[in-house]
Amino acid sequence: MNASAHPVLTVRGLTVRLPDDADRDFAVEDVSFDVGPGEIVCVVGESGSGKSVTAHTVMGLIPRKDLTPVAGEILLQGDELLTKSETELRRLRGERMAMIFQEPMTALNPVMKVGEQIAEMLEIHSPMNAQARNQRVLEVMKDVSLPEPEQLFHSFPHQLSGGQRQRIMIAMALALEPGLLIADEPTTALDVTTQAQILELIKDIQRRHGTGVMFITHDFGVVAEIADRVIVMQHGKVVEQGTAGEVIGKPQHPYTKMLMASVPSLTPPVREPVDRERPALSARNLNKTYGSGGWFKRGREVHAAQNVELVVHRGETLGVVGESGSGKSTVARCIVRLIDPTDGEIMIAGNNIAGLGEKALRPYRRDVQIVFQDPYRSLNPRRTVGQSIVEGPMNFGLSKDDALARARDLMNVVGLSPDALERFPHQFSGGQRQRICIARALAMEPKVLIADEAVSALDVSVQAQVLELLDDVRKRFDLAMLFITHDLRVAAQVCDRIMVMQRGQVVEQGPTAQVYASPSHDYTKSLLAAAPGRHTTFGAESAVG
Repeated sequence: MNASAHPVLTVRGLTVRLPDDADRDFAVEDVSFDVGPGEIVCVVGESGSGKSVTAHTVMGLIPRKDLTPVAGEILLQGDELLTKSETELRRLRGERMAMIFQEPMTALNPVMKVGEQIAEMLEIHSPMNAQARNQRVLEVMKDVSLPEPEQLFHSFPHQLSGGQRQRIMIAMALALEPGLLIADEPTTALDVTTQAQILELIKDIQRRHGTGVMFITHDFGVVAEIADRVIVMQHGKVVEQGTAGEVIGKPQHPYTKMLMASVPSLTPPVREPVDRERPALSARNLNKTYGSGGWFKRGREVHAAQNVELVVHRGETLGVVGESGSGKSTVARCIVRLIDPTDGEIMIAGNNIAGLGEKALRPYRRDVQIVFQDPYRSLNPRRTVGQSIVEGPMNFGLSKDDALARARDLMNVVGLSPDALERFPHQFSGGQRQRICIARALAMEPKVLIADEAVSALDVSVQAQVLELLDDVRKRFDLAMLFITHDLRVAAQVCDRIMVMQRGQVVEQGPTAQVYASPSHDYTKSLLAAAPGRHTTFGAESAVG
């Protein structure tokens, strides 16, 4: 930021009150910061820190009935926003400030072509005629590096990839060249290579247009990659702020230090050797093919998994990494028999379960358990967590008293109070719900535990705790674990071996340290090269890499 330049955004003493029944008085309290032209300011913190409330208050998008600004000021290029009417704010949104949301699929209209959605922004806020609007839409689509803009103009959101949808959102935000761009976790749901492209795009736009960017994230890797300055928030307050080099290289506040200590390293630790004579799970020539088509169109085959070969031994964690569409979750669902493989073998305890019907398969169901990405959707909201945990063992013949005793023991194992068995899922945090899902899986006393993106939705410190728990239960119960993730930092820390998938095929596998140190396949190299903050030592007295 040019020292003589006026800030694009000035926030001073902002305080937003929560409803009377909330667990604290204020969503944000006495928050102050600036965003200069051509500057990227990253606001970091965990869920509940107040970073998104701050951003939505700036945009005038908070529900005033529930969240009430009671003190402070917000100046957009010198104009006070808190006193503006809804009509005035609507005019400013798009013209002088714009926002990119975390999930573009919910932010875009599913029944409207994406080009028309960008054009609608221009129609509302500019005097351009239809021809000029369409020309401007194609210009901004090219500006965000979308391929074949003329064709994509007429596409619907569901016809685009996640990265392309996010680029459409950015194009819409930039159509009128606003002075302030707010990006609220815009890369959290994206694959690592797509994330790297979006981050580079935002940096490029900021440089070329002199846009001030307020970038909200919980990922310090992203912060290291793009931030000029960093603001750290906890419980609604700013606990630290400074340049990226100062905050990342020499953090002062204990909370900042804790956040950075929780960032998994890309350097795999030395792990104890595993007994290779005890395979718990193996798959040979595993294939899953989906067919599509209908009465009036030729069918098309999609090879979601092709000739997949893997072995996981007792006490070992095999990581499966790759981008969306690589086939890693398809393989997991075939192994747990949530979907039927097209052909191939799945060996559990010496038995091939790949072709078994439901009745013959039932005795093996308990041997393979899965923990999904979203714990809230995995638990029945109308049943207590105790009922969810005991259901499986009781279905396999365990008495209610024995099942409850096992559930109480497992609650201790996952670090929760046994007294909480009577509570419902909504009464727990996201991290606690994931611990409950792990307890439910362990209640079946499985031989194989599959974790399918089990920590990707969690805050970095909670993620660190759940990863430690998974590693602990692997050792304690001598489990074979299949760990599916797109986060290479997480995979580096918990996996003994790594299997890399691309377009349904295994392109590389081997010991984690070996694959990370000297990857042999170009795809693996591109994944590792795209990891944000890969050259940064978090919390060490070093500059941002």
